[in-house]
Parts: sequence; structure tokens; C-alpha cells
Amino acid sequence: MNLRKFRINCNPLKVMERSPPELMPSACEVDVTGVLSMYALVLATGTPSALLDWNNNYGEDRNMMVGTHCSNFPKSFVQNEIEIGTLDILGTVLGPENTFGAIKGKVAAGPLTYFRLSTDDPLGLVKGYLGHGEITDDPYGKDGGIAVCRIDRLQELMKFMCKNGFEHHVAMVRGHVAEIIEEAITNYLGWELYIH
Repeated sequence: MNLRKFRINCNPLKVMERSPPELMPSACEVDVTGVLSMYALVLATGTPSALLDWNNNYGEDRNMMVGTHCSNFPKSFVQNEIEIGTLDILGTVLGPENTFGAIKGKVAAGPLTYFRLSTDDPLGLVKGYLGHGEITDDPYGKDGGIAVCRIDRLQELMKFMCKNGFEHHVAMVRGHVAEIIEEAITNYLGWELYIH
């Protein structure tokens, strides 16, 4: 019997974006410290968080970026009606029938806090960076869940991340709560934290 025909072709991101009442975040690519970063933001706000890729600069503005990641935003991030469909780019490789489950909709503008924890295994350290920014209303000509973000001194932050070996993912939550995260990380855990 061929068990392959019983496979359900649903992208796991469909489950991730649902944000259950317990507000338990999840992330793909086995990003454990990404999930931990998301959970810290959930505890600071009591609202769902998202995990995004730091992506392309936005046009000529060196303080803007495009945040996207397989469109796994919680519904609360999207400003209007959402569509659940296939992953456009990944679908070209795996086939659209194998990538159903992406939320498509414009991410609503507003303040954001970004946060990333990581480990430096050779030194036995936990380190992170933290800051505020905003999701803007600026358009972006691509389907899916896209967050066009403004981060002051973005290029300086990018250089810091690259020089210190941080992953390309970042956790984000709506609102400004960096002070809460900073207090918890520095006062109670004693981890290395860069405030941007």
C-alpha cells in the first residue's frame, strides 16, 4: 500500500499563525532561541508575537526594511480581511499544493518591539539585542504577509548583528515594551544585551 497518498499537504505555518489562547509561539527552521525571544515578548505584552526575517532594504531609505517570513503572522498583526493560501515563492519549488497555510494580508501599521536571543556556544554565553521601531503603511509590491518597518539607525544595527553572529530571524511584537525585556534580561538573568 502506498502511504504517500494519505499525506496531508498543509504547511505547518497554518498551525503556527493561529496563536492559541495560551499564546504559545512556535517557529520554523528549528529556531529555539527565536521561539524563546517570541515568548519573552508574549510575556511582556500578553499578545501574540511573530518571527520575521531581516530582509531587503526598502527602496532608498536606509532606515527601512521589509520583514517577512513565510507569512506566519498572527491574525492580530493583519489590518483587514485575511486570506489563507499557498506560499508564493516556496510554492514555485515544492508546488502550490504542498504549501497551503500562509496568511496573506497587509500588516497593520503601528509601534513594534524587536528582540533576539542567541547563544555563543564556544564562550558559553546567551546574548541578545533589543529595540523599538514601527511598522509603516508603506506599500510593497508582493503578496503574502509583509511588514515594512522603520528602525532608526538600521544599518548600524545590521552591522552589529553581522559582526556578532546573530541569526537572520528576529522576534517582533506590537507596542513598545523594550524596557520590560531589558529589566528581565539584565537584572534577573544577567545575559549580555545590546540596546539599539
